[in-house]
Amino acid sequence: MSTLYLVATPIGNLGDLSPRAREILSTVDFIAAEDTRVTQKLLTACELPRKPMISYYEHNRRARGEVVLERMLGGETCALVTDAGTPAVSDPGEDLVALCAEHDIPVIPVPGCCAAVCALAASGLPTGRWCFEGFLSVNKKARREHLDALEGEKRTMIFYEAPHKLCATLRDLAAVFGEDRRLSLSRELTKLHEQTLRMTLGEAMRYFDENPPRGEFVLIVEGAPDEPETEQSEEERLAAAAEAVRRRIEQGQTQKDAVKAVSAEVGVKKNALYRYVLENEE
Repeated sequence: MSTLYLVATPIGNLGDLSPRAREILSTVDFIAAEDTRVTQKLLTACELPRKPMISYYEHNRRARGEVVLERMLGGETCALVTDAGTPAVSDPGEDLVALCAEHDIPVIPVPGCCAAVCALAASGLPTGRWCFEGFLSVNKKARREHLDALEGEKRTMIFYEAPHKLCATLRDLAAVFGEDRRLSLSRELTKLHEQTLRMTLGEAMRYFDENPPRGEFVLIVEGAPDEPETEQSEEERLAAAAEAVRRRIEQGQTQKDAVKAVSAEVGVKKNALYRYVLENEE
């Protein structure tokens, strides 16, 4: 039966290729790969059988997507893989999944490595609610609009960044979120020189100005803090309560009954509220 399998591949350590992923890669009719040379090296290193492959990446996804679809409509099974990690997440594979959905072709994910989730888990920042923002645009206007839209974001934010753009990105993040905002930076995850640094945006800017970044980075940025709750002054509480009394009087209650009801409702002293109402009568 025609099926598209989304097979997660290792992001560094080959031991992370799951037994299920090995089985799927060994049994599908063909593989759609971001780079067929990289995928062939993976198959060889893991002692998996050679498979017919078709390249499928950002710049050919429309034309090749139709080719892959046609083969699956003919009854073949396909494994979609990227060079590293989970396909179809911040990846042109999302278009192929959409094509399959339009044609009722089953899409089955085969879980495995995802750099964003790995870095989030190791960040030391809140993981209960988070948003994935991927790579920021190289266009300065689009980049700033993207970050400005996140200024009040309370969820932990995840960004990907290349080493040659990291310093500029850290400056942009600090300009929007402030230098005191916490973040973690993970690089070379699961590889020999894996590293996770935890610091503020200001500290990260200074650190990488002195230590040129190497490797692909996942940035985990702390969400905006909750606004501190401000307690109303006694004067403000009485003024708000007096307004509630006025509305009740307009609705037909006596002043005495209105003061008594509002006092119990908002927790201000009845005598204080009554004096405030009398002193502020027009």
